[in-house]
Amino acid sequence: VVRPSAIDGAGVFGLVPFRRGQLVGDLWGEVISASEGERRARRRKRIAMVELDEALAVDAAKSVSPFRYINHSCQPNVRMRIGDGWIRFYAKRPTKPGEELTSDYGLSYHDGKLPCQCKSPGCRGFL
Repeated sequence: VVRPSAIDGAGVFGLVPFRRGQLVGDLWGEVISASEGERRARRRKRIAMVELDEALAVDAAKSVSPFRYINHSCQPNVRMRIGDGWIRFYAKRPTKPGEELTSDYGLSYHDGKLPCQCKSPGCRGFL
């Protein structure tokens, strides 16, 4: 479910517990070129963009997938896996009902210019 997040804006929260390695959900959106993704990302304050490979990206800005709201954490509880045209999230550790689900964005369109707000121990301080 999507609701207000202590990290930033809205976030994704699990309604049920997840086991380590369990599929948590999918992200989908408009498939575009990676260069178009970079162009769109420069124009937006909030980005819901995932590169599938060097040539293609998914822009989830208009997606109805709740995972377009997944927030970054330097110590995430889910990991993103990218396959042949799909983006899935799997639990990195057991989670509790009501816990916010977070992912490490890794390299992003923010180019290290956006302050991190995850407040986790060992936070890198930027995205």
